[in-house]
Amino acid sequence: MARQLAFDLPADVRLGPEDFFVSQANEQAYAMVTTPAAWPDGKLALVGPAGSGKTHLSRLFVAMSGARVLNATDVQPDAELPDTPLVIENGETLPETCDEWLFHAHNHLRAHGLPLLLTGQTPPARWDITLPDLASRLSAATTATIHNPDDPLLMAVLLKHFADRQLAPAPDAVIYLQRHLPRSFDAVRAAVELLDREALSQSKPLSRPFVRSVIDQWLDTAPHNG
Repeated sequence: MARQLAFDLPADVRLGPEDFFVSQANEQAYAMVTTPAAWPDGKLALVGPAGSGKTHLSRLFVAMSGARVLNATDVQPDAELPDTPLVIENGETLPETCDEWLFHAHNHLRAHGLPLLLTGQTPPARWDITLPDLASRLSAATTATIHNPDDPLLMAVLLKHFADRQLAPAPDAVIYLQRHLPRSFDAVRAAVELLDREALSQSKPLSRPFVRSVIDQWLDTAPHNG
């Protein structure tokens, strides 16, 4: 049977409060992000691997606080200082030319009692910040960590990725994935993306035999996912 063309369309990612699943792997981070009044010195660093839900969790903070969101790569050195709470995502990618802006923004937020949420895959102490005053301030931020998924969270993340792509795998296919995928958020995301493409191109339903054949081959040829 001829394979259909599969277009890599973006998933309809849902980031509402009702879509965030809390388990032992993220419960401490969830509790800390959603109680900004308790952040020491008004700032918090949210740390976790790719695909772990940092963006989703930061959007819960945004919904609570009206915070402005900036990706670190989009920060401009001559931007106005924030007049609302602030989220800096992917903080480790902050351009060196923007160190001084973030230093002043940090101090401005602190002076006005406005919280600052930083996200990244590593703690701020490991970011390549060249301005010593900024490095010391960010390194002092309390860190909330999202750990690799336990079984309940892995199942929830799987189901969310499928729902975001409007896919309906067979229940036994989902159980197979839960048991055999590497325990990492990035592996879950990559597996669902692969299954979406293959199911479309081969016109196959997401049955357990189909899912097993695709995933087993993927794991055999991509040992780095383990």
